[in-house]
Amino acid sequence: MAKALTKTEFKFEKQKSVYHGKVRDVYDIDDDKLVMVATDRISAFDVVLPKGIPFKGQVLNQIAAKFLDATADIVPNWKLATPDPMVTVGLKCEGFRVEMIIRGYLTGSAWREYKNGCRELCGVKLPDGMRENEKFPTPIITPTTKADAGHDENISKEEIIAQGIVSKEDYELLEKYTYALFERGSKMAAEKGLILVDTKYEFGKRDGKVYLIDEIHTPDSSRYFYAEGYEEKFRNGEPQKQLSKEFVRQWLIENGFMGREGEQVPEMTDEYVNSVSERYIELYEHIVGEPFVKADTENIGERIEKNIAAYLA
Repeated sequence: MAKALTKTEFKFEKQKSVYHGKVRDVYDIDDDKLVMVATDRISAFDVVLPKGIPFKGQVLNQIAAKFLDATADIVPNWKLATPDPMVTVGLKCEGFRVEMIIRGYLTGSAWREYKNGCRELCGVKLPDGMRENEKFPTPIITPTTKADAGHDENISKEEIIAQGIVSKEDYELLEKYTYALFERGSKMAAEKGLILVDTKYEFGKRDGKVYLIDEIHTPDSSRYFYAEGYEEKFRNGEPQKQLSKEFVRQWLIENGFMGREGEQVPEMTDEYVNSVSERYIELYEHIVGEPFVKADTENIGERIEKNIAAYLA
């Protein structure tokens, strides 16, 4: 079985700090650059699961790099280089305290709220009589605040501006970029027989200029449906075939885990871990439209450290 990278503790020249997120480890180099290592950790319901998924970090890092390059004409982004299949090095920006979530279809948490009678989401009015997985007349932006701990909270554009979280001028620019990125992502997905259903973007500022930061259009930050069969399934009220990590959440729910107090993560057998790894590779090949080339997993940590050090030198 291929090895998975679940932990990093590198020490680079001019390193100021390291932040271990749920999935990524971010090294601050001289308060100027960030080295983002996409580990093979996997999280669901805000819980990091006990086993890593081989090649997951490589899949996410390479998809994000591809889409950052493909959208650089729309908005400047933080990426400088990918010195390793699991690493992106980029400019350090001051992140805005909001995530820009954009939805083309009524599904997921938005559908759950709608089904319970909610007709306004983050200040956006929703039409009556919609059904699950139905396309919105035009995509809607439903931002959330970035929480340091716990869950991100839904918030409206008006509240963001009124509370001074983001200035009106900056927010309108983020909104413009969000619609344009989603349109580009949707077109690229359609070319691969996919529908980009919803996604999130994060932005930051550096020297007074707005940059797109973090990952984009990956199966961890986005939801995709297969275009083929979408209409028929929608008409019949059947679940859509989708490309996202929703399949992991479903497996956890079926095994009695939703991240609540006292619940146990079900046993992740080697067989199950391998099946998740295969699904991530399948996601990559569908989204990117190219065969996935597995990196050597023999000494992942050493390989990454060597590649980063060479780049920084």
